[in-house]
Amino acid sequence: MLPWGRALRAAGLLRSGPGAARRARCGPGERPVGRGAALPAGPDLRHFLRGAAAGETPPEPPPGSAPGAGRVYLETYGCQMNVNDTEIAWAILQKNGYRRTKELDEADVILLVTCSVREKAEQAIWNRLRHLKALKARRQQARLPLRIGILGCMAERLKEEILHREKLVDIVAGPDAYRDLPRLLAVAESGQQAANVLLSLDETYADILPVQTSAGGTTAFVSIMRGCDNMCSYCIVPFTRGRERSRPIASILQEVRMLSDQGVKEVTLLGQNVNSFRDMSEVQFQSAAAPVLSRGFSTVYKAKPGGLRFAHLLDQVSRIDPEMRIRFTSPHPKDFPDEVLQLIQERYNICKQLHLPAQSGSTRVLEAMRRGYTREAYLELVHHVRESIPGVSLSSDFIAGFCGETEEDHQQTVSLLREVRYNIGFLFAYSMRQKTRAYHRLQDDVPADIKQRRLEELITVFREEAARANEAMVGQSQLVLVEGPSKRSPSELCGRNDGNIKVIFRDAETEDAAGCKAPVRAQPGDYVVVKVTSASSQTLKGVLLCRTTLSRSAASR
Repeated sequence: MLPWGRALRAAGLLRSGPGAARRARCGPGERPVGRGAALPAGPDLRHFLRGAAAGETPPEPPPGSAPGAGRVYLETYGCQMNVNDTEIAWAILQKNGYRRTKELDEADVILLVTCSVREKAEQAIWNRLRHLKALKARRQQARLPLRIGILGCMAERLKEEILHREKLVDIVAGPDAYRDLPRLLAVAESGQQAANVLLSLDETYADILPVQTSAGGTTAFVSIMRGCDNMCSYCIVPFTRGRERSRPIASILQEVRMLSDQGVKEVTLLGQNVNSFRDMSEVQFQSAAAPVLSRGFSTVYKAKPGGLRFAHLLDQVSRIDPEMRIRFTSPHPKDFPDEVLQLIQERYNICKQLHLPAQSGSTRVLEAMRRGYTREAYLELVHHVRESIPGVSLSSDFIAGFCGETEEDHQQTVSLLREVRYNIGFLFAYSMRQKTRAYHRLQDDVPADIKQRRLEELITVFREEAARANEAMVGQSQLVLVEGPSKRSPSELCGRNDGNIKVIFRDAETEDAAGCKAPVRAQPGDYVVVKVTSASSQTLKGVLLCRTTLSRSAASR
């Protein structure tokens, strides 16, 4: 068993085998609520094992079959995976007769899709629940029942506390339990609390096409895998989202084709460790050799042979629509074989932008984080990426004040920021999470004020270097996908270039590169050429030159 599997079993978050079913008195993932009371039992593991052996697929309840199906208000916190989870949850509820509302006061059900990666993210949910407590009290006085649910990573991490704290929450569902939402809501309608937080070894929601929450949008995210096996010492993800498992390529391609038909012009392939993708659904590829890791990188688990890998998926996705940009996030630096880098360089619709999360510039801290590489190996990868993909835009993640970080360690991270000169950065102060290796083995010994000071220094250095990197584009023409009006001025449009940097330009008539004589105005979903006139650490500003297409722009280079 993988190291994280033992850790999850020890924490009671992962169960398998008939013995687990015999030990559980409640249904799968449910917990006793109140003294001497238990939630209604659902089917046990033996039920699903029998069904799997017989090749059965559990029947979906017919639309509208959920008792009291009503209006649902969904609120999303945290990373883009949670946005995708919201779309999956809504697709399931919509199929079961629920309607969606954007008005909180109209809702019969309020579901918060939550994040647990940092303490601040969880505190935002507790604050929101205090506000909803008053709303629920008013509804009870008016005899208009309101059910409140917590979904996602915080549900997985803090299920008992959520259920028992002020008795406000009616349902708790972990990231692998969204199919169970109609049943959980039906139990809640009877006046009981309901929970399902068991992690799955194979749930990918591959058969559920998410309902895009931004209808008519120009960009979309497609989840290709769930979970993470890396077990970095600071990270809660393996404990809230479980083991890595990948969707079958066929289902991913189906979703991307559907988005192309809807007019979406940019798709981001999404996963906790997206470039370790490994589709084991096709028998003929199950004996394929394991890919070679980036030079100087290692893992806490044995190499995994077999399956169709990320390079194959990226190749297939990029062939679907020549006018659709392809991005992916979030990768791990260990999983960048040359075939992936070569494919990015060759295909004009795969964006020349990579996320290379470093976390620290100190080899000593990286070892404590269990990242599987040294500072030198990371820098060697950066140089190799830039040689393989000229002009590539780089982004990264950094943690300030990790356990045992000294001032010298911090300065090494500062120097890494200066040496690499990232275009985009995501920087945070360390927040210790229960159940992680750091929680059990290390001391959170950097005072909060020093964490904050170091974080501010990292942010300052990042912005200085990003401004220099972006200023190098002044005078250049950039291909920009128009997203819509600028938030700061209705007379300006905004979009993003190939490197995922925001570009602002005046909304004006322009010519069409296709030869249309009549002037045109750029619309969301159009590709336009913008000449950059100024730059900051986060934004480019420029002058609109013309409207074009992705393929025409590539042909003119």
